[in-house]
Amino acid sequence: MRLEKIRALMRNENLDAVIVTDPKNRRYFSGFSGSAGMLAITVESQQVFTDFRYFEQVKIEAPDYDLVELESALVIYESLVRAIKENGVGKGGRIGFEGGYVIFNVYKKLAEFFPDNELVPISLDGCRMVKDEEELRLIKKAAAIADEAFNQVLVHIKPGVREIDVALELEYFMRKLGAEKPAFDTIVASGHRGALPHGMASSKVLEEGDLVTIDFGAVYQGYHSDMTRTVALGKPDAKQREIYSIVLEAQLTGLGALTAGKTGKEVDAAAREVIEKRGYGKYFGHGLGHSVGLAIHELPSLSPKSEIKLEPGVVVSVEPGIYIPDWGGVRIEDLVLVLPDGKEILTTSAKQLIEINI
Repeated sequence: MRLEKIRALMRNENLDAVIVTDPKNRRYFSGFSGSAGMLAITVESQQVFTDFRYFEQVKIEAPDYDLVELESALVIYESLVRAIKENGVGKGGRIGFEGGYVIFNVYKKLAEFFPDNELVPISLDGCRMVKDEEELRLIKKAAAIADEAFNQVLVHIKPGVREIDVALELEYFMRKLGAEKPAFDTIVASGHRGALPHGMASSKVLEEGDLVTIDFGAVYQGYHSDMTRTVALGKPDAKQREIYSIVLEAQLTGLGALTAGKTGKEVDAAAREVIEKRGYGKYFGHGLGHSVGLAIHELPSLSPKSEIKLEPGVVVSVEPGIYIPDWGGVRIEDLVLVLPDGKEILTTSAKQLIEINI
């Protein structure tokens, strides 16, 4: 099924072969999860090129692919040329490469080794938008791990603890629960640092009265989850409650607008309108959300410029926020699966403002 996606693209773009270099796409189309190698796909062949470190791994993970054993990574281009020509791609053949991933020096190498062929930049990322059942199983497991870790870390959130300590505890719990690693550098932003949408955990000490925004996720068998909760350290004041209630209303509105057939732009607008009407529009400067999968940020996005229509099987985050300089911020984020007739929210931790007793 996944190979057919590439071959359909080849037919549409009149390509004779495709070279896959992005590790995420290499894994998606072949199953091979090693850190080095390329794929070459033609109309009738599919091959993995890698070195001695991964020969046995390829046989296990990519049984539908032929393994091309490289003596070293230095001969990969010579092997690509030989294999692609042996599989019927002659002079003048059109060869697709990942234009958004291949660095200039690699492109120069490809041009040097394929002087008689037309190199065509393509994108394969769109092939990964709609998740199959196995992908959904893995994403749901990653989301469940993050949820459970969040519930366990709450007892460690207290005055005198550093943001980095909260992050380390959270990552420890996720690993204990089966995660391979965090989905990204864990964000813990407390007090005035909550105004930083990507405020990675620092040495700042948590203080009574802080709002604490925690944005994190787990990786399970290569697939990512993503969620955010904001908690209050002690009793929140009136403004903290106001900002939290606006963000929660925007998040629930975004979830309500999230249906198959709508564009990312339409869903973003529904949530953004809530914040704008309350006078805080200028403090919500990022898109409403993004898809996840083998990468933490995938297509489609929920943003003011996203014209992609959501399809059943897409998994996206819904994460509005308000970030006020010198005051702090609030973000609430869920991971959501788009269904043919609705949605399934994959992150289940409570969203009412949690007040941590001092």
